[in-house]
Amino acid sequence: MDKESESIVLGTLLAISGGLMDAYSYILRGQVFANAQTGNILFLGIYLCSGQWREVIHYLFPVAGFTAGIFISELMHLSRLHPVHWKQTILLAEAFLLLLVPFIPLDLFANSLTSFVCGMQVQTFRKLRGHPFATTMCIGNLRSGTVSAVNWLCHREDHHLRAAGAYYYVILCFVIGAVIGNALAPVTGLFTIAGCTVLLMVSWVILHFQHRKSQHTLDELDQF
Repeated sequence: MDKESESIVLGTLLAISGGLMDAYSYILRGQVFANAQTGNILFLGIYLCSGQWREVIHYLFPVAGFTAGIFISELMHLSRLHPVHWKQTILLAEAFLLLLVPFIPLDLFANSLTSFVCGMQVQTFRKLRGHPFATTMCIGNLRSGTVSAVNWLCHREDHHLRAAGAYYYVILCFVIGAVIGNALAPVTGLFTIAGCTVLLMVSWVILHFQHRKSQHTLDELDQF
């Protein structure tokens, strides 16, 4: 059985959620990326250079929110003050916070909260079948998948092929999430983000039952 947080099913759900969050923030919340902070920082620099301070703030806040999400996630990891495993706590927090997003009228704060959730997720779930990966962005997965593919072509070792397949699969799931977000946006509007809450709650259930079946201690689970 795969390690809990490395489960391919869990990775699938989280990657779809990541793509959906990005589509939501870009399509419905002022063309800001919830996950792709490189794009936000690029626009931040462009508007900073031209002195368009309103646009600077528009992109600065999501970057700050993403950073804060990483900070809080790691703080929760190190605190060890949780009645359940800390990754389950993160999933519950993500799901709850995303429920609030549709009710926030200002895009600036809605995007900041969504990016905060993305930061928590990218810091918490970082492996798939033993390989480093990200569920909220694609550039690292694309690089790692291509490197694994080249290694397979050169060495013909099956583990390189499996790694490449896992990376490209996660990218595909992210794209599927974006497609779902684009399809739902005209119908469900600002409540499109609720789809992420559903995916995260299903992920929590999977992680919960996998933990119950596991004989690992909480300390061992932190190594995943």
